[in-house]
Amino acid sequence: MTVMATPGDVHRPYTVADLETMPDDGRRYELIDGELLVSPAPGWPHQEAVYALHRVLRDACSRELRVVGAPFAVRPDAFNEYQPDVLVARQTDLTLEDLPRAPVLAVEVISPTSGIRDASLKKAVYARMGVPSYWLVDPNVQQPSLTVFELDGAEYRQVAHVVGDEAFAAEHPYPVRVVPADLVAGLRP
Repeated sequence: MTVMATPGDVHRPYTVADLETMPDDGRRYELIDGELLVSPAPGWPHQEAVYALHRVLRDACSRELRVVGAPFAVRPDAFNEYQPDVLVARQTDLTLEDLPRAPVLAVEVISPTSGIRDASLKKAVYARMGVPSYWLVDPNVQQPSLTVFELDGAEYRQVAHVVGDEAFAAEHPYPVRVVPADLVAGLRP
């Protein structure tokens, strides 16, 4: 992850409009309060976990909700654009271009360069936005894990941590069973 200096150092903070001028180079460009975050293209373990979790969530999803994978913008205002690896949102909140409101679930899958950002900065941003559920997936092939947080007032409270073949039976945003080992099963021969 690279945090780039904002043009605010010289002129002004970055805006969502500035993101349209960023190169299409496989990196993920996000804004937090006008500061640009640039992440490298994800690796296979990350993508395997993203696709597997997307499938599990989509198969259990209720009709009024939708599961969307990155890159898809959560864009609450002109100075913020986040791209959770997987999100669940009310269908009525989605536009064809973005999600202007908080999703009901945001999921980040940890990459070698994103662990601290996902566990602290992104978690704080999603809490501030009012995202009710936040999940962190570690796609470590030897010991995959899922850590689940639920919004309790203005901060997240950890409600579960499962590893390997342990199952998490989610109630929010809807009933679904997630097993971390299943999310990385495609990495094994």
